[in-house]
Amino acid sequence: MGAKPAYRDRPAAEVGILDALVDRADEGMTVLELRAAVDTDIDRIESALAALKDDGLIVVNDENGTIRIHPADEVVPDPTADVDPEDPSLLDVLRDRLGL
Repeated sequence: MGAKPAYRDRPAAEVGILDALVDRADEGMTVLELRAAVDTDIDRIESALAALKDDGLIVVNDENGTIRIHPADEVVPDPTADVDPEDPSLLDVLRDRLGL
């Protein structure tokens, strides 16, 4: 599913983390699970997690002695929204045309 389009203009590591967390929003993820899901080094993941936490976009919980990270509610798109995933956003069209 991925994070809401409003949060896709962040650095790649942060977007990757948000997308992974949104996909597993109910159960959350550990740092090791995020490391396996996001294609970047652990230092960038740690920096991205710190930035996302400072911005209030993730929630960190201690569940039975295991630290689990969840996306903030505002990051998770509404699954009932009438959005066609095949229809690219204006930002996606611009990125494609500029070769980004």
